[in-house]
Amino acid sequence: MLQLMLQTINSLSRDERGVSALEYAVLAGIIVVAVVGVGVVFSPALATVFTNLTTTVTNAAG
Repeated sequence: MLQLMLQTINSLSRDERGVSALEYAVLAGIIVVAVVGVGVVFSPALATVFTNLTTTVTNAAG
């Protein structure tokens, strides 16, 4: 029984599939934080750009 438990623990410690999934999850989290940060910083400027764009398109349409 003990030998089976040790073999299971050894095989789990050598399994690297979960490690790569964890790396991708951390990378995705960093990207989300960066996108949210950029959105917060540039939010007023983006609102102005879209307001100007909407006004220009509305005026051009007549």
